This record gives sequence, C-alpha cells and structure tokens, in this order.
Amino acid sequence: GRVVQSNFHDYQMMRLAETPAIDIVLVPSGGFWGGVGEPSNIAMTPALTNAIFAATGKRIRSLPLKNHGFRTV
Repeated sequence: GRVVQSNFHDYQMMRLAETPAIDIVLVPSGGFWGGVGEPSNIAMTPALTNAIFAATGKRIRSLPLKNHGFRTV
C-alpha cells in the first residue's frame, strides 16, 4: 500500500460502527500459549472511557486513566 491522502487533517477516520465485521481466529500451534487475551481488549477501552464520559461528563482523550485522576478502589 501507499498513502493516498495529501493531508491527514481532512481524512475521515472510520468509526467503530462503520467497520466491517472482524472474525478472530486463534490457531493452535503446539507452542506455549501466551497473549491470547488481546483481541478482547480492542473494544474495552473505548467502552470504559465512554462509560466514564456518560457518568462524569469528562471526555478521556489519552491513557493511562490514572493521569486523569481515576484510580481503582
């Protein structure tokens, strides 16, 4: 591939609702299992930050959350 946009400032990013369905397939390799939880993390962060916004009105634009005054209890 190559870049086809002359400027990214007017490039319309795809939103999650506009993305095609994604099938995640874990293929057994016979090797040591590790790092198999990452596919589920893709939607967790936006869901959590949107829940924070719904509850507090504060929009989170960067991570980690502790930099915004949030912590686990």
